Amino acid sequence: MAGPVPVAKYLKDIYTEDALPPQTQRWEKLLKQFMTNYGHSPQFISRSPGRVNIIGEHIDYSLYSCLPMAITADALLAVSTTIDSTGSSPDTFKIRISNVLSDKFPAHEFHIPYDAVEIDATVHEWTNYFKSGLRGALGLLRKKHGARFKPKSMDVLMDGTVPAGGGLSSSAAFVSASALAVMYANGETAVSKTALTELAIVSERAVGVNSGGMDQSASVFSLRGSALFVSFVPTLTAKPVYFPHTSPDLAFVIAQSFVISDKQVTAPICYNLRVVECSLAAAFLHSVLNKTTTPLPPDSGPLGISLRGFHDAYFANSKLPFEDQLVRLIKVTEETLSKEEGYTREEMAVVLNLTVEELNHKFTATCPVRAQVFKLRQRALHVFNEALRVLKFMELLSNPSFATASSTEAYNQQLGDLMNETQISCREVYECSCPELDEICAIARKVGSYGSRLTGAGWGGCSVHLVPVDKVESVKAAWEREFYSKRKLTEEQKSAAVVVSRPGSGSAVFIVEGQGVV
Repeated sequence: MAGPVPVAKYLKDIYTEDALPPQTQRWEKLLKQFMTNYGHSPQFISRSPGRVNIIGEHIDYSLYSCLPMAITADALLAVSTTIDSTGSSPDTFKIRISNVLSDKFPAHEFHIPYDAVEIDATVHEWTNYFKSGLRGALGLLRKKHGARFKPKSMDVLMDGTVPAGGGLSSSAAFVSASALAVMYANGETAVSKTALTELAIVSERAVGVNSGGMDQSASVFSLRGSALFVSFVPTLTAKPVYFPHTSPDLAFVIAQSFVISDKQVTAPICYNLRVVECSLAAAFLHSVLNKTTTPLPPDSGPLGISLRGFHDAYFANSKLPFEDQLVRLIKVTEETLSKEEGYTREEMAVVLNLTVEELNHKFTATCPVRAQVFKLRQRALHVFNEALRVLKFMELLSNPSFATASSTEAYNQQLGDLMNETQISCREVYECSCPELDEICAIARKVGSYGSRLTGAGWGGCSVHLVPVDKVESVKAAWEREFYSKRKLTEEQKSAAVVVSRPGSGSAVFIVEGQGVV
């Protein structure tokens, strides 16, 4: 699965056959708009998809494995380096960037110093995502070519179909596509998937979101027809995972709640707060259970330590199987982190042998949050239990045991039960669901879904459902009757509310030849 990002000349190399007609129309429109905006054709199009996470929610930034898959919805960046550099000084390069939704996302022209790409994470500006990919890519290019490397000026037109705030990783798709575009525009015709993923993970943190790595891995590494088992320890790896043939056949159905939860905007009280709570839980458990004042060794977690780092330190000399280690961690966490109401900064500082000021600097300086108490017990228990569910899910996929040759009903339900347990934990323990998502999941289960759960950051966005193919229409009808019909939705929203998803392909570069894409 490693190797370079593929370079395509035909859309059939990127999309499934059923998606080709609408995608062809969309891409042709993109090329025409680029010509209108800039007066010439793009040289290539960088593409990275969104993702849906099947299981393993909110554990990637604690460095535990997860199981996402890419979807058809994606971010496209049409690019040309044939640009008039008028206005640029000898010390700057020019970026002209526009969006097909120009009324909502206005065009900008930037004259950027060669030695710095400034990003104001306090301002919610759509081009920040491009700048974060740009900055990450330039860092990689300078490592290869030297500190004096000068990037090319670029014309860029963006088109995205991953709904923002919908839980399908629009930000990861945009940042990954941006970094890929910059790399390719500057002569890197064989961009490493691993290198692109790693720089995209770090780059997205520049806009104030301390993401893990699942979203970027799924966006870059995915192969058509397979889910992706993503691991972060000892290094970032991704391997394809295929579902066995079942009877009845299964479909993954994605349903929008239309509750918008932008990770950057709500980060201090939602997403980033969970990152901080998990990091604090790791430090707290390490201090108490490993009986040491020596900090955990640094790792690739957003704040430099993680629950997986504590896990490995706790079992450093153990031969206990990994699954049994997680079971043990659940027990000792329940015994050690006894305060369900949460811990104050003062209480944690004492255990960590820090002053409150030192604690704030270490855990919230780069990840600002707003909280009086931190629910370490609940967050750690969710992470360890969810990591265990991922292993059980993978075991079922790797070693399917069907009751009879004619039906896999019991097996299907086992998979679904694990997804349902995730939703319960996200709602009650990690507290990242919302009433609308809970309602959508309940409706789906009542009509025949084996498993239903939120997907993505939560607090709104999308849900994913494991549904027998012969009940998909019944589930969709129930949602329309009991949920969507009771809300004021536009025709566009109604048409995009529910998607039956097939595992899609990951990042790619499309070479534009002539005036079209066919």
